[in-house]
Amino acid sequence: MNLSGRSIIGFQSGTVTNEIFHARNPKSGEDLEPSYFAATPDEVDRAASLAHQAFPIYSQLSGRDKAAFLRKIAANIEAMAEELVERAEQETALAKARLQGETARTCGQLRLFAQVVEEGSWVGARIDRADQDRKPAPKPDIRSMLRPLGPVVVFGASNFPLAFSVAGGDTASALAAGNTVIVKGHWAHPGTSEMVGHAVQEAVRECSLPEGVFSLLFDRGTQVGIALMKHPLVKAAGFTGSRTAGRTLMDVAAARLEPIPVYAEMSSTNPVFILPGALRERAEVIAAGLHASFTLGAGQFCTKPGMVFLPATAEASGLVSKLQQAVNESVPFHLLTGAIRSSYEAAISARRTKTNVNLIAEKPPSGNGGELSVGAAVFETDAQSFLKDEKLAGEIFGPTTLLIRHSNWDEVLEAARNLEGHLTATIHGTEQDLREFSALIAILERKAGRLVFNGFPTGVEVGHAMVHGGPYPATSDGRSTSVGSHAIFRFCRPLCYQGFPQATLPDELKDANPLHIWRMVDGKMTTEPIS
Repeated sequence: MNLSGRSIIGFQSGTVTNEIFHARNPKSGEDLEPSYFAATPDEVDRAASLAHQAFPIYSQLSGRDKAAFLRKIAANIEAMAEELVERAEQETALAKARLQGETARTCGQLRLFAQVVEEGSWVGARIDRADQDRKPAPKPDIRSMLRPLGPVVVFGASNFPLAFSVAGGDTASALAAGNTVIVKGHWAHPGTSEMVGHAVQEAVRECSLPEGVFSLLFDRGTQVGIALMKHPLVKAAGFTGSRTAGRTLMDVAAARLEPIPVYAEMSSTNPVFILPGALRERAEVIAAGLHASFTLGAGQFCTKPGMVFLPATAEASGLVSKLQQAVNESVPFHLLTGAIRSSYEAAISARRTKTNVNLIAEKPPSGNGGELSVGAAVFETDAQSFLKDEKLAGEIFGPTTLLIRHSNWDEVLEAARNLEGHLTATIHGTEQDLREFSALIAILERKAGRLVFNGFPTGVEVGHAMVHGGPYPATSDGRSTSVGSHAIFRFCRPLCYQGFPQATLPDELKDANPLHIWRMVDGKMTTEPIS
């Protein structure tokens, strides 16, 4: 595919401007062609206006038609998969196999939401039938279901150029719910974003949908994103990235004349608790898995285990030795951008200077690793020092983790109680451990969106039951998830119809139940029509 370097505004291309930027190869440091042109204020307004105009049509589309659209996007992406992975590899330095898997995940997400909307019960239809004979006042006929919000802005993430980007989970769930979408592409991988953007644009054409259903805007900074958040026609946003950027978007959205919801996934250190039984049985296995997890994707996963609690025992010392060996044998890692590398190096340097923290393993990058090359690092502290220094619980984006050695169970529980919100919390143990330390589970249920037992948090399965969210600051709204079919509920609202005639009701609420979906009728779940 010949890349244009221009934004996609409905069926049109953006203009050539003086504000340009390039993707950069993280390994070689070379700029990649073509030049990319930042969207203008007029183009932001044009994209929002088209999305607003298309919404009344697209929002009324049947579940079957929306499913066909989502499947067409997936098919278009798969048709260019080889070329897409090649470009993404150049822009991110992520492994080809990882990008192939991410392409499959992106298409799988689209098809998952196609399945959800085609089946149709997700709208949560409820019907309370009228009772004219009720005393002292007649009971009206009341029916409700979920309806889409309006134009949604989606921000592409740096660390997932496909699965959390132009046609990723936020876009797929917003489109599935019946919203139009404007994507603010991430500047680190604009070529990958443009290729997927054209795949979505072509699907809009092929399904004979109005052009405002989808747009993709580029820039190198924050100006376009902030302008989109302030635009009065935008009704919600989905974001994956840093806490600083997420809070900025939340504050902009709250300050609007009409505040809008921002579903932001921001930061998480994903604590791991290793219990005595697990240490006795498989310390070396846990060490190998932990190293693989905190270095996966160069440690640039939102689910990377950034802190590990383990007892100060001989079994734990064996795990630490195995972990040190794995770090010493590791290869250099390439971070996605210069900004991420600078942040990583600053955080590692700051941690080195702390008197209560020891650097116990480090593999410096080799001289020929590239300008964004870094090495893995493991630090260690004790539980009391951890409790006294809140900065030790902060996320460091990159291949590092912190071991926290505790002397007794009370220290573990106190540390768990003082944790902020996280996407995940992991426990390694035996069934006996779980019985003995059940209090830990009760605490972690309030601290994370996903609890993992005898596994590692890096690896988010896309399915109906997955929760990829958590209490603040892991997300802006701990009631939501950005992965799994529940993600669709972020971009809709309940709407009630009272006293409407059958002919004017949506099919989901008609007596005949022509869609054969599950509905709550007078408090009971059924697929049967109302006689």
